[in-house]
Amino acid sequence: MRRLGLVLAALGCAAVVPAQAAAPLSRVQVVALEFHYRLSRVRIPAGPARIELVNFGQDEHDLRLRRVGGTAVYQLPKVLPGERRILTVRLKPGLYRLSCTVADHAARGMRAQLRVRRPQPTTA
Repeated sequence: MRRLGLVLAALGCAAVVPAQAAAPLSRVQVVALEFHYRLSRVRIPAGPARIELVNFGQDEHDLRLRRVGGTAVYQLPKVLPGERRILTVRLKPGLYRLSCTVADHAARGMRAQLRVRRPQPTTA
């Protein structure tokens, strides 16, 4: 690619340089049952994340996500049995607590944790 850029510059043409690669999108599926969550993974790298809430239970459920020590709260609204909703967010490193805010679901055990770690540096 560098050689192509030098050739184009020598010919007086504009060279297109690829932009820095964007952080890859992490994906986590949260399965809601009575009365717990099952996560497809419990650790993801910081950056953009797609969180999918799937309700395989018999009651409606929602999802509240908050980083320990943070102020931002992310929320997916109620999902009826058999439905799913998707939330795309940018997560900072830290421990996130997930809970269902419907009635007493969290008190009955509908909670989980997601660890968001700093991305590993890439070597070129």
